[in-house]
Amino acid sequence: MEPKVVTIGLGYIGLPTSALIANNQISVHGVDISQHVVDTINAGKIHIVEPDLDQAVAEAVKAGYLKADVKPIKADTYLVVVPTPFKGNHEPDISYVQAATEGIIPLLKEEDLYIIESTSPVGTTEKMMDLIFAKRPELEGKIYLAYCPERVLPGNVMYELVHNDRVIGGVNEESTQKALQFYGQFVKGELHPTNARTAEMCKLTENSSRDVQIAFANELSLICDKAGINVWELIHLANKHPRVNILQPGCGVGGHCIAVDPYFITADFPMESRIIAQARETNNYKSFWCAEKVKNARLEFELKNGRQPSIAIMGLAFKPNIDDLRESPAIHIAERVLQDSGDADMYIVEPNVHEHKVFKLTDYKEAINKADIVVLLVAHNEFKELQFNENQIVLDFCGVNN
Repeated sequence: MEPKVVTIGLGYIGLPTSALIANNQISVHGVDISQHVVDTINAGKIHIVEPDLDQAVAEAVKAGYLKADVKPIKADTYLVVVPTPFKGNHEPDISYVQAATEGIIPLLKEEDLYIIESTSPVGTTEKMMDLIFAKRPELEGKIYLAYCPERVLPGNVMYELVHNDRVIGGVNEESTQKALQFYGQFVKGELHPTNARTAEMCKLTENSSRDVQIAFANELSLICDKAGINVWELIHLANKHPRVNILQPGCGVGGHCIAVDPYFITADFPMESRIIAQARETNNYKSFWCAEKVKNARLEFELKNGRQPSIAIMGLAFKPNIDDLRESPAIHIAERVLQDSGDADMYIVEPNVHEHKVFKLTDYKEAINKADIVVLLVAHNEFKELQFNENQIVLDFCGVNN
């Protein structure tokens, strides 16, 4: 079966997207640099945790609509869904996008559609267009190029890929319309046409907005700690106002979106993005503050009891009920606490991960039974049912008990 779509990148977004397209009886050739990932998918299995993804991949592979490989081949549509990490001082690195693009340039033909889904700085789609036409000038004006960011929630990706609205921006009107037709085959949400630069900025804006709102909640938590006020009760009461909707504070901000995307704006527009930059600083500081709180609790316990406390660090993921540890503030806190723990017994808990290359993981029930100090960093469902004894010190940074 000749593939109609090539997806480059089979991670948290690329694989669900590939499976969704393939289950709409559109042949997909997925590409990943990892032979292990390729072999896993071709066996009808998955290498990441995401509800319903295992069934979607198994069905698509069995039906012959999804195949994986380490190299791209000719198709009609190319989706670039690769990471965009940092380099230097929080400067966005689009080298993976560029490498993916260069890999398909020799394969492109007239009427092909090229789409970037990777989170990217403003102007990236146009840069890739210039790169393509510099090497294949005969294709100028004869292929379609667009940007369409994902906006899905880990843990609900398979539903949201279908039902969420999508913003689709081409480098010209013809490209926008071509991309709209492509997504219309498998997306039930509304498709909103725009231009590539606006679509790129839309993705960054959505996550920067969330980051700023979380920073406000985290800043409130710092103020309330000094003022002796329960921040969870305060926010609950403030949100009774019909036009107020304050988010919940936490131990920082993680994940490969909200903790990352604002830097794509501040790197290019440093003088104009002061609120966005300050929000990033506030949310980064919150994890440092949490670690210091744990350190102080440990010292107070030692002075009072004449021995080192045992400490349970509850949660490593960047948000509840998933296994994704990317940019997780909980990991930074755990590392800082471990560095300062001396001979204290430490129990690191993450119920959604079986093993970790740095931390020795402990079952959450065992950790609770043994801990003098319980540090709640992620509001996993398992933690909400826990009962603590009156002698335990509980530091709840994520609102498990509220």
